[in-house]
Amino acid sequence: GQMCTSARRLYVQEGIFDRLVHRLVSAYKQVRVGDPLDENVHVGPLHTPGQVAIYEQVLEKVSANTKILFGGNILSELGRQFVQPVLTHVALDDPVLQHEAFVPILHTCKFRTFDEAIVANNDVSQGLSSSIFTRDVGKVFQWMTQEGSDCGMINVNVGTSGTEIGGAFGGEKETGGGRQAGSDAWKQFMRRQTCLIQSYKRL
Repeated sequence: GQMCTSARRLYVQEGIFDRLVHRLVSAYKQVRVGDPLDENVHVGPLHTPGQVAIYEQVLEKVSANTKILFGGNILSELGRQFVQPVLTHVALDDPVLQHEAFVPILHTCKFRTFDEAIVANNDVSQGLSSSIFTRDVGKVFQWMTQEGSDCGMINVNVGTSGTEIGGAFGGEKETGGGRQAGSDAWKQFMRRQTCLIQSYKRL
């Protein structure tokens, strides 16, 4: 939850929502929180006490219609900055979706149509990384066009965290500001010039 490309919103088609959420809750129950140097631990502490406060604030801001599916506890027995990862179910228009918190909270939302999911995905101020999981090639290409995700990085059948080492890294909207690495990396080490040379002896 503390990485810039960590998923914070998960839009699930209503026909598979209950099954997927059931499996997610089962997976979350297996997540071990503790010493990050322990190879059996999956999640370490939040990096500052301020992030713990943000974690609490996000949970306070969720609307009355929000359902906490898992988590939400501060694990003080482990230390001051250890928290339990959270899985919620919120409405597509819940204001809590508008804010990046950089804490381990994943909001799940139910949608009916693919176009509805695209609108919800793009209806935030951030636009770094997005993912789609589908077997429908047509929806893949729609996701990659101006009619799809408006994020700087688009993934297909792989999560939002990280990016291909050869690809340019960067976002749009509030997470914009150019690209680094990938095809743009060389530009940081070069002074580009446009040269026109006349080789004839007579002008």
